[in-house]
Amino acid sequence: MKSMHRLTGLALALTLLAAPALPAAAAPTTQAVSVDRARLAGLPEFIDGVMAQQLATREVAGAVVTVVHKGKVVLTRGYGFADVAAGTPVDAQKTLFRPGSVSKLITWVALMQQVEQGRVDLDADVNRYLDYRIPDFEGAPVKVRHLLSHSPGMSDVGDLTVDEVGKLKPYSEWLKTHVPTRHWAPGTEISYSNYGAALAGYIVERVSGEPFADYVDRHVFAPLGMRHSFFREPLPAAVQPNMATGYKVKDGRLVAEPFELFSNVMPAGSGSATAPDMARFMLAMLGDGKLGAARILTPQSVALLESNSLANAPRLPGMAHGFMVARDSSPRMVGHGGNTGDFHSYLLLVPEADLGFFVSTTGGPGSYGARTELSDAIIGRLFPQAPAPRWTGPAAAPQVGAYRMNRRDYSKPGRPEYDVQVSVAGPHALTIVNQGKTTAWDQIGPGLYEQVTGARAGGPYDRLEFYGTPDDPRLSFASMPHVTYHLVKP
Repeated sequence: MKSMHRLTGLALALTLLAAPALPAAAAPTTQAVSVDRARLAGLPEFIDGVMAQQLATREVAGAVVTVVHKGKVVLTRGYGFADVAAGTPVDAQKTLFRPGSVSKLITWVALMQQVEQGRVDLDADVNRYLDYRIPDFEGAPVKVRHLLSHSPGMSDVGDLTVDEVGKLKPYSEWLKTHVPTRHWAPGTEISYSNYGAALAGYIVERVSGEPFADYVDRHVFAPLGMRHSFFREPLPAAVQPNMATGYKVKDGRLVAEPFELFSNVMPAGSGSATAPDMARFMLAMLGDGKLGAARILTPQSVALLESNSLANAPRLPGMAHGFMVARDSSPRMVGHGGNTGDFHSYLLLVPEADLGFFVSTTGGPGSYGARTELSDAIIGRLFPQAPAPRWTGPAAAPQVGAYRMNRRDYSKPGRPEYDVQVSVAGPHALTIVNQGKTTAWDQIGPGLYEQVTGARAGGPYDRLEFYGTPDDPRLSFASMPHVTYHLVKP
């Protein structure tokens, strides 16, 4: 699955240097944060306004939004069409969307259940639990903990999806024939790994003795009352009429796409779910693993999933355990994005405020940006920020040139058209060109820059940091804690 490659994001601070040893989880300092009552009360109308604009301008065919706060569902709303040609509107209660890689959060919960039962040791070599072998890198094995921080040191791989059900393989077979090459020591550099998440699901299957989809049904979905959530593909016949349609744009029109198939990497992102089911999952996570009489995790396991693990850049967000850190404080936020070819989703938890939201869109390519814009709009309304003071002191100019993402298939040549191009635009300013889009950045500290935007007050405002060594200059974006960029052409 594609993950959230957002250049809009959230300014934060972590304290790990490039290529450190993997630390023990650091429990964040938590303090209750109040949400402005007027802003929360006006949130439904605010979201209605954002969605009205996006339906008109951002190729959005349909969308769902659900928000929870203090143990209750604040809103669950549907927008646009589940089927444009048939004129079927999105039903906020019944229409299924594809969470994409947000599904990984379910997988991490399942993994932690096995840790609680003593069947999995986070510091064990993954090979202890497998019936095939993941090669070491210079004698260093991949540990289970590295999967949670997306730091197994692996190449990215393709062939995640197929176009016909008959071409699907059991994901356990796919894993054995698609073992990625190893390129750096585990626990030293974050590079988002669908393979690693699928491997985590296979470990659950192996140690529990239950097929992964059955396991999740019995131990996560059923206890939480998530009756319309599935990892299986195709969907059960009874719910297929409720599945939102995916789309592409051809000659200016939304054209329906067939149901996408990701069972090759099932635990990494083959999920389908309704907004109310995703609300129940968020309520359980905000409830320290408990919803009503059902408990799916201990409070200690929830705290681990939400606590810091590893970061690529010294002063930008990194990974929690499975979750990504979206804001480190005031208040702390953790979340995860998910993109299939047709659906674009985001889930955010703000434990200190006892609040969470889930959004999912389908439509043309513009609906990807719409997902991010809507998420940022909700964050900026409920937890506004001010731009950082601009830096005016002396500072060395950063290393400009082309930077290439570390998340890629290393068996294939690099693609320069996807490189990030960095240029100096003044004593304390940069421009960045990313896939044809130019953004401006002002310096806010040595090696640290904030995106210039005239967007709505309250942010959030993305940041980037230059770091690394003279032999390996790097940059990272706050909105993309799951990857880093290495200089490839000064």
